[in-house]
Amino acid sequence: MLSLERTRKILTLALPIMGGMLSQSLLNLVDAALVGSLGEKVLAGVGVGGYAIFMLTALIMGLSSGVQSQVARRHGARLYSTRALPLNAAILLALLLTLPLSFLAWQYALPLVGLINQDQAVQQVAAEYFGWRSLALLPVALTLCFRGYWQGIHQSGIYLRIILFTHALNILLSIWLIHGGLGVPALGATGAALGSSLSVTCGALVWGWLTWKKACPSGFFFQPTSLNLLWRTLRLAAPNSLQQFLFAMSYAVLFWFLGQISTPSVAVGHVLVHLSLLLILPGVGLGMAAMTLVGSSLGEEAGDEAHRWGWHAVRLAAVTLAFLGLPMLVFPEEILSLFLYDAHLIELGRVPLMLTGIMITLDSAAIVFNQALQGAGAQRQVMQISLSLQWLVFLPAAWFVGIYWEGGLLGIWYAQLGYRILNSCVFAWIWQQRRWQELEV
Repeated sequence: MLSLERTRKILTLALPIMGGMLSQSLLNLVDAALVGSLGEKVLAGVGVGGYAIFMLTALIMGLSSGVQSQVARRHGARLYSTRALPLNAAILLALLLTLPLSFLAWQYALPLVGLINQDQAVQQVAAEYFGWRSLALLPVALTLCFRGYWQGIHQSGIYLRIILFTHALNILLSIWLIHGGLGVPALGATGAALGSSLSVTCGALVWGWLTWKKACPSGFFFQPTSLNLLWRTLRLAAPNSLQQFLFAMSYAVLFWFLGQISTPSVAVGHVLVHLSLLLILPGVGLGMAAMTLVGSSLGEEAGDEAHRWGWHAVRLAAVTLAFLGLPMLVFPEEILSLFLYDAHLIELGRVPLMLTGIMITLDSAAIVFNQALQGAGAQRQVMQISLSLQWLVFLPAAWFVGIYWEGGLLGIWYAQLGYRILNSCVFAWIWQQRRWQELEV
């Protein structure tokens, strides 16, 4: 049964996170629209540069969960005077990691984007876009650190308000810098990159100002970071960062598979993947809420309560994702026609889209438990399971069924359906073992 009180508590934490994630996805569409009028080469260059910066950002994504799991545990244990110490450690790590990464990305932007696309005109645009975006890697890392802290103390509403401010500023700056005005020349794709970098930097400053006002009594900034805490934070952050990076790499391999089949398969595959990534965001938001609640319950030494929070979030995610996936089963052609205009492409994607609607629901346990286990400090185990199933099960199965057996796009999507079922079963089994309750954070 879905307890109303538990549901209310989960949604209070999850809805702002969902809103922030959905606004990020919508912003990507706005960015594409803003540069779309500049021609297909510019649009493609921004797309390639955006994918490259996504890969680079994946290397620091673990900072958020590393902070959140520790802060939630301290918050649950009522260690209010020291709950910001993991944030201090993460900020120091952000400085140590992002400054050399930004330097390398700026220096070697052209050869790096050349690994993704071979068209020289596209490479030139992508390198400029990627270079300017990479300069804001530190503000991005700081934002992840601050987000982890505030979500760890059950204040996720802050995230939605700041990210909406950041996105609104991004749109205004990008329109101005792309097309020029007020004495500034039209900068094209470079303007889009500058608009994004400046807005993210302003957002990080707002995060810092707010945290300075509220978190100093909890040890923010003024209490020194010990080597032990620095190592613990790195140990928690690194597996998630590696998982995110190799997750992005796995999609690069998937699209290479589709390219071996046909160009239409690549086009349809892009639509299917982006739809699925968009629609699972509510599940990810519920999982991040579970991360906080599980960590807090373990801090209170309430292991049974932590276990119940995980399953309650899974049931809520399954209902939500089933509701979102239903239109894919009932109206697949109508949904695909919003993105594809060729009848042959729509027919090619019809059954895979129906499978996508099924698989996002079946994946709900994996999505939620992936985050909830990180709240318990099981980042390494989550990484091992996720990467093993992605790289040793799904990708070989997709190649075997889709290419070797010539099952094509549909064959790959059937392989993905089987992988999603196995993924959820494995994570549910790990959750039921309860060994994660013995971990120290």
